[in-house]
Amino acid sequence: MTLGDGDPKLERTLSGATQPPGRDDPAPARAGTDVLPRIEACIPALRRYAVALLRSRDEADDLVHDCLARALDKLHTRREEADVRAWLFTIMHNLFISQTRRRRSRPTAEPLDDSHANGAGLRATQEDALFWRDLQRGLAMLPDEQRSVILLVSVEDLSYAETAQVLGVPIGTVMSRLARAREKLRHYTGQSGCRTLRRVK
Repeated sequence: MTLGDGDPKLERTLSGATQPPGRDDPAPARAGTDVLPRIEACIPALRRYAVALLRSRDEADDLVHDCLARALDKLHTRREEADVRAWLFTIMHNLFISQTRRRRSRPTAEPLDDSHANGAGLRATQEDALFWRDLQRGLAMLPDEQRSVILLVSVEDLSYAETAQVLGVPIGTVMSRLARAREKLRHYTGQSGCRTLRRVK
């Protein structure tokens, strides 16, 4: 994997060039450079989560970039024992909430269609096409807080405790939202039991 997963903007961010190219300001000393490979390894998961939240690849890439830039700026505040993945998801979630609040005055509706299959981190076989369509629509119809929980727990394999940390809510709230999200997906897909969401390998 190349730095930034081949995205020039992400490569500049991870290499510490958070300012536009051509600036003469001296680069700040970077602390914790040993954590950069772990941050880079989280980029695919961050992209999956961002696309599933925003349902737009362009906006998702911008959110990932903003997340990485914020992470590098705050790298000196991260506790060494803190899990890098949960820390990054927390940053992304907070950025997403801030963006959502700004968009409240100009809401837009975009259905989550099959073109977002890889970005959502889910996989369907040919015989599952109808289930996949209903699941995608169901995910799009979930409230943000329920969609976040089911994606973090079922797709990204975060524990309840890690998910609670990312979202800034009690574990009981995570479990409650997860149960409601699964029940709604069962209703949307017409399934007696909600299938396990799977990551694209």
